[in-house]
Amino acid sequence: MIDSAQKSERLRINEIFHSLQGEADAVGYPTVFVRLTGCPLRCQYCDTEYAFHAGDWLGLDTIIDKVRGYGAQHVCVTGGEPLAQPNCLKLLARLCDAGFQVSLETSGALDIAAVDARVSRVVDVKTPGSNEAARNRLENFALLTLRDQLKFVICSREDYDWSKAFLQEHGLPGQCRILFSPSYDQVAPAALAEWILADRLPVRFQLQLHKVLWGDTPGK
Repeated sequence: MIDSAQKSERLRINEIFHSLQGEADAVGYPTVFVRLTGCPLRCQYCDTEYAFHAGDWLGLDTIIDKVRGYGAQHVCVTGGEPLAQPNCLKLLARLCDAGFQVSLETSGALDIAAVDARVSRVVDVKTPGSNEAARNRLENFALLTLRDQLKFVICSREDYDWSKAFLQEHGLPGQCRILFSPSYDQVAPAALAEWILADRLPVRFQLQLHKVLWGDTPGK
């Protein structure tokens, strides 16, 4: 029988694994990924649908022990949508307390205000091509700092033009680091690179390194 105190210290975890970080500023570093179960969004390009429902309940101490066992300094808490589970906030703080360099990958649809200030927040901006652009939480933008990152997944030329206009409309250049990534198998990486160069756009182009190395293999 699990009492209320134990429930307050656990999360439903889809997987914990060790790989190279494939995205954002920590790209290339050996990283432990803690993937939480569940997501309220259904982006058309989602590559982690297996995390929507499957997972085991683990206590925070167990999670941290598993992370520590891999011997990596970088930890990425991801999903699904990790902030859909309130105890994610406790996990992030505990990982920081344990001395890890912690990043959070979040859809941008939920409030990031309570995330520990030591965490690097990688926040999606959902483009029209994601089919979830209506879920962007604009209030999050005022909370971003130079240690945070906004990620646009570009699904088409129309998405690119929309994203370029969105940057200017919301005054985002200079507030945080901005990443433009081609949607896998939807936009040619070289095409997106050429669009960015032609427009002198102040963004960072990125590929998903893990997909270059391993394709769509889950848990990589």
